[in-house]
Amino acid sequence: MGRWALLEEVAIADCAMEVEGATLDDLFATAARAVAEVMVDPATVRASVERTVTLTAPSLDLLLHDWLSELLFLKDSERLVFPTVRTRVEPGPPCFLAASLLGGPITAETAGRADPKAVTLHMLAVERVEGGWRARLVLDI
Repeated sequence: MGRWALLEEVAIADCAMEVEGATLDDLFATAARAVAEVMVDPATVRASVERTVTLTAPSLDLLLHDWLSELLFLKDSERLVFPTVRTRVEPGPPCFLAASLLGGPITAETAGRADPKAVTLHMLAVERVEGGWRARLVLDI
């Protein structure tokens, strides 16, 4: 799996992060894991719910935005969080994502951390770099 890091010097009320992955599939899966870890301690999530998600968008950065927004929607509408995902991303155009998700409900036993409300467009970027891919994004907390 790729790596991700919080960028505390970028935003104070928001959560800025940089995500890296060897492939687009890895980048999008790592970004999903990072968002899950911002919300909860994954070790406290009972893996009991499976879902699939498919999305299209005109560009990779908008696909990443829509992908992470879908995960926040599931958190808000169904109280579900998905620390484990497998993704398949095609750069298009149009760009395409197919993902299988494994996670569970947010309960009293789930160790909560933060409650992101939205993925912003501020500083949103997906770029090819030496050795793979990198994304930068900001969550509204």
